[in-house]
Amino acid sequence: MSNEKLVTVSVIKADIGSIAGHHKVHPDTMAAAARVLAEAKRKGLIIDYYVTHVGDDLELIMTHRKGVDNPDIHGLAWDAFKKAAEVAKELGLYAAGQDLLSDAFSGNVRGLGPGVAEMEFEERPSEPIVVFMADKTEPGAFNFPIFRIFADPFNTAGLVIDPKMHDGFKFEVLDLYEGKYVILNAPEEMYDLLALIGTPSRYVIKRVYRKRDDEIAAVVSSEKLNMIAGRYVGKDDPVAIVRAQSGFPAVGEILEPFSFPHLVAGWMRGSHWGPLMPVSLRDAKCTRFDGPPRIVALGFNVTRGRLIGPVDLFDDPAFDEARRLAQQIADYMRRHGPFMPHRLSPEDMEYTTMPQVLEKLKNRFVEAKDYTKAGQGRTQGETYE
Repeated sequence: MSNEKLVTVSVIKADIGSIAGHHKVHPDTMAAAARVLAEAKRKGLIIDYYVTHVGDDLELIMTHRKGVDNPDIHGLAWDAFKKAAEVAKELGLYAAGQDLLSDAFSGNVRGLGPGVAEMEFEERPSEPIVVFMADKTEPGAFNFPIFRIFADPFNTAGLVIDPKMHDGFKFEVLDLYEGKYVILNAPEEMYDLLALIGTPSRYVIKRVYRKRDDEIAAVVSSEKLNMIAGRYVGKDDPVAIVRAQSGFPAVGEILEPFSFPHLVAGWMRGSHWGPLMPVSLRDAKCTRFDGPPRIVALGFNVTRGRLIGPVDLFDDPAFDEARRLAQQIADYMRRHGPFMPHRLSPEDMEYTTMPQVLEKLKNRFVEAKDYTKAGQGRTQGETYE
């Protein structure tokens, strides 16, 4: 039985096909998904919904009273994505159904391709939330901004002057390779926290809780498509939900980290480092080198489960300099071409052509233990006195 005092916000996304490459979701696919959610709202399965997109990702924002990881809600999202993918295939869109890695729904979309961020909470008299949606990057892209929002007093003044936040926050950090997590407290374990999340390809912030009462503050999707599919099928394009105001960081504190377009993994073919550019919905389309990586922030008030809004929070000239800096960083990184540090490390290139290249060349590598400067250029079999 549902608890009428609690509301769940679910943000579930998938790449189900886009126009002209990995560019932009077609409005007909969004309409197909919206029809599925509208029927679910009419039947009372969900309270409210909002359908949008960021780049080539279809985003479903839903409210309900069924808690996180509910099979009915996940099944609803799966049905919406399947309907949208059918339209994408009819239109001949690129990569139709790309993130739907199975034909059968098994009660939860986790592990099937879509990304999921969900949180359940008891509504405050006023419940502002910020929904972040990124394209052409991975879950670790949120490590830097989420840390700054909830642990950096130079970013978040409330950590110093708000009594409800002064005790700090707890960070649930997920090890993507081992499937384990650890909870670390800030500020007292800040250095341990940074030691982990400074490697965003492996350790990602999954949830943040207010330390004084364990109230949920933020959640980030953590699905990595290459680990699910066993091959490169596109970057993970994460989503996140952050609660704001009245004991949580103010909206301005939540947005402030994105005034610096930090480098994230993703961009072209998911294989390059690039700046995370904060953009409005109208600019949520990736063209230059299939990027650079983008992030959108939508603000809502949740009122008796209804979604009031959204407001397009990065649609503000205050972020023009961040966008300009992102373009300068993009210019600089692109000049490296196929060389690191623009291209990802060999470990992160595992699901590209790198293993095939190494396999092809493995018999042409020779032992280097006797290699000396004097031997440079010698042919096989030659020796030197």
